[in-house]
Amino acid sequence: MLSSDSMACNPSNCQSNCYGNEEKAEVVVGEEYVSANQNQNLCIKCKTKEPIGGDEGRMFCIECFRSNLYGKFRLAVTSHAMITPTDNVLVAFSGGPSSRVALQFVHELQHKSLKNFDASRDRSLPVFRVGVAFIDETTISPLPSHDIDRAIQDIRLIVSNLAPPIKQLHVVPIENIYSGDGTNRLKNLLDAVSDTTGKEDLLLHLRMSSLQKVASESGYNKIVLGLCTSRIACHVISATVKGQGYSLPADIQYVDSRWEIPIVLPLRDCLVQELNMLCHLDGLKTVELLKGPCSGINGLVSSFVRILQEENPSRECTIVRTAGKLTPFHFNRIPESDDSIIPLATRRRQKRYNLKPNESISSESFCPICNSPLNKSDMLRLSNLGSCQTNSDSFGAACCSSCRFQILPKDPSSIDHFYSLLPQPLVARAKRSSYDNLSLLREQIQDCLLSDSEDES
Repeated sequence: MLSSDSMACNPSNCQSNCYGNEEKAEVVVGEEYVSANQNQNLCIKCKTKEPIGGDEGRMFCIECFRSNLYGKFRLAVTSHAMITPTDNVLVAFSGGPSSRVALQFVHELQHKSLKNFDASRDRSLPVFRVGVAFIDETTISPLPSHDIDRAIQDIRLIVSNLAPPIKQLHVVPIENIYSGDGTNRLKNLLDAVSDTTGKEDLLLHLRMSSLQKVASESGYNKIVLGLCTSRIACHVISATVKGQGYSLPADIQYVDSRWEIPIVLPLRDCLVQELNMLCHLDGLKTVELLKGPCSGINGLVSSFVRILQEENPSRECTIVRTAGKLTPFHFNRIPESDDSIIPLATRRRQKRYNLKPNESISSESFCPICNSPLNKSDMLRLSNLGSCQTNSDSFGAACCSSCRFQILPKDPSSIDHFYSLLPQPLVARAKRSSYDNLSLLREQIQDCLLSDSEDES
């Protein structure tokens, strides 16, 4: 008789293959574990190549990383009708990574449009035109003039090396915002601002006015800025600190049409770390003009956001996404067009993503310095201004609270001198704002006014 031990089934004497499935299962589980480990070291998109490494590219290989970044750009452009076949686009170029990638992506989009145009039989869709603008700040920069001249030569080389179509480069001295020789007036204007942050902000507003002037004079109908998520995140916090919370939603949207020439931000969803990496991977030459450290609110906020981003790589996106929940203004959209030359898919996409009237805030008056929409308290102060006030008083009353606090002179006797140094576009904007505000106020109280016949009776 066999003992129970000898009859017991175990891996060593089993003849019915009872343990075969378990051994196979162990092998399968082991293969899946090895496969999972291997997939962790592969691009999450194509799953065939190794990721490029680094915080911003740890998930993608080189090709997928670039495709993902360009996809963000293209989605922003097509969803908000930033660039259409009939457009003449001006790319604001500072030489940094953000504007360099913006120029490269706009160039590639134009190059593909040209290929499609050449390949089509009817050639019904024209190719949009592209220009490049660089604001030359030699007269007010602490850098030696030969360094800036060398940088301008590098910028000319970058633009000229782009494949056809040829792009015209506009090197615009910032003092050209004045009608005549404005070098001394510009220097005196900046010297009249005692606040460090106010001086930085005024210079930023003068750059935008210079871009608007060259775009208007050269026939462009869109201006492309390279503002990315990182820059917008800094602006969200700094604008909040400066008391610009009411106008903040106007500055962080994809489209800003309050200007004569609308502003578009196709890189709004891209991080500056991603743009730096793309410049490194693709060998895109950048021109960094070393500027003095920002010692005001802007510099402090940039350092603060940089620390937050180092602690948590998603902080900048979180800041912009949170601020994006604020209600935008009615001008944060490109007007819908029924032009038959614009592809139907583009028009449908624009209609889908465009703001609805009940999803935006209406504003009729803007600050003459920063062009921010004025809130109710600013409008009330402007409407209470007497008709006997001087032009400088009217200008000060038309400014937003932030500009009055940080840019305008604290001494009332200095307002006239400050006003005399302003370039014509800012003065004209103030007069237009005052006129529009009075017209709007008259419309609002029209029912309360007596007619001539009623007055006589």
